[in-house]
Amino acid sequence: MFDLHPAADATATVIARVTPDHYAAATPCAGFSVADLLAHLDEVAGVQERLPTHPAATAGRVRALAAEWSAPGAWTGTGLFDLSNATWGRIVLTELVVHGWDLARATGQPVAFPDETLRLCLDHVTEFIPSAPVPELWGPPVPVAPDACLLDRVLATTGRDPA
Repeated sequence: MFDLHPAADATATVIARVTPDHYAAATPCAGFSVADLLAHLDEVAGVQERLPTHPAATAGRVRALAAEWSAPGAWTGTGLFDLSNATWGRIVLTELVVHGWDLARATGQPVAFPDETLRLCLDHVTEFIPSAPVPELWGPPVPVAPDACLLDRVLATTGRDPA
């Protein structure tokens, strides 16, 4: 168990600054516009049907998602694809970090995550992506310098060019 609040707060801050002028913009997440990525983050937060894009609401749902994962019971048991809920918690972390960066990049915003959050995310993507049950969700890894910052290493592992 770890705290998803730092990743959720950073991503929610980016989401809250998205305007309708950004919706059609492409993101580094292949095939996703800003509006598509907002809808995807709503899905990650548990929304069952696509809602009209509303950044403030999505930001609130992302923050609420972190609160839900604060309960110790959230990390026990098994979920979809017979993955442990502990693995799902790491997947949620990855969704928040990577898509938070995607949105920041697409909308020209800064985003920063604490090193501890990025280390957890890097550990997860390095181990999980090569054997993920749905490998086509990520592009091939992008080479980065061995001394690249943690965020760049996370992004490169997920097939994004951090440059």
